[in-house]
Amino acid sequence: MIPVPPAIQRIPWKLIALLSAITGFGLLVLYSAAGGNFSPWALQQGVRFLVFLGVALIIGRFPLRIFEDFAYLGYIGVLILLVAVELLGFVGGGSQRWLNLGFMNLQPSELMKVAIVLALARFYAQLPPGETRNWTALWPALIVIGLPAALVMLQPDLGTALAICASGIIVMFVAGLPFWWFGGAAIAGAAALPVLFSMLHDYQQKRVLIFLDPESDPLGAGYHISQSKIAIGSGGIGGKGFLNGSQSHLDYLPEGHTDFIFATMAEEWGLIGGIGLLFAFFLLLRWSTRVALRARTRFGQLVAAGLTMTIFFYIAINLSMVMGMAPVVGIPLPLFSYGGSSMLTIMACVGIILAIENDSKTGTRRFH
Repeated sequence: MIPVPPAIQRIPWKLIALLSAITGFGLLVLYSAAGGNFSPWALQQGVRFLVFLGVALIIGRFPLRIFEDFAYLGYIGVLILLVAVELLGFVGGGSQRWLNLGFMNLQPSELMKVAIVLALARFYAQLPPGETRNWTALWPALIVIGLPAALVMLQPDLGTALAICASGIIVMFVAGLPFWWFGGAAIAGAAALPVLFSMLHDYQQKRVLIFLDPESDPLGAGYHISQSKIAIGSGGIGGKGFLNGSQSHLDYLPEGHTDFIFATMAEEWGLIGGIGLLFAFFLLLRWSTRVALRARTRFGQLVAAGLTMTIFFYIAINLSMVMGMAPVVGIPLPLFSYGGSSMLTIMACVGIILAIENDSKTGTRRFH
């Protein structure tokens, strides 16, 4: 038997197969959503996946110390990009969120979901364990989270701002901050809901009201949710069949290739397709959670937990949105929805978690 070279053995084939399966299924849905054409969506998405998969594998070979050393610098860099969006970004879909790089439109707010996890993880990894219950453990994190969240809200992008906050809060929670701080913040947030609601843009307020009563404006603000539910429900157990989805092909379903791609898939592949996709996401989250539990350093544990939460937030909010269980906030489905920035973010998360997994194999656990 010919021995397998160590370089080949180190490649995470199971993870590559899982990511390829999720993305490949998404390419089939994009192909169908385009009326049986590889362009404009499926071909470009496939090329992006191959490029970003290579990037993720390269990131996974980096020493974990590099991410810790450059965590603050990366955060500041993305924060500068968010400011650049306000000054130079172009408007698309009514929001100013993108920077035109020529070969792709970059959405810096997506990168902030990763940068904020790295920055907070470094902060709490360097903080002495006894200090986690002091005020000094709270106010710097609130500033780190608040600055990008405020800039993203200006775009305006409520969904991404909430995702940034969620990623940061999970790092704070895993770092061991007192539980009553989170409970108190939740109670204060609930009490401030009327004030926060009044600060939202008119279309954002309408989305929340439509979420509470989708039938109040079925042909207007509630159109997305109504058509999404029709598409998902009409798929039944086994779906209408590949290339046979009427909601997407007849353009009843808006954004059927991006935010509402799950509805496009469910119409053609039914409950069976939906369960298969959810199981694949479960395997991905199980892998990243195991990496967090086995991390060798406190920094690695906090980063893996935060990035796992980032991926989970994408999945949970998108699925809740398309099924009418959450307001429409424009969160794409990881590796499935068409889009470069979201795929770049997810693959960056995978690459960094992979680096943490490789680091955990190099020695004994070391928490400081």
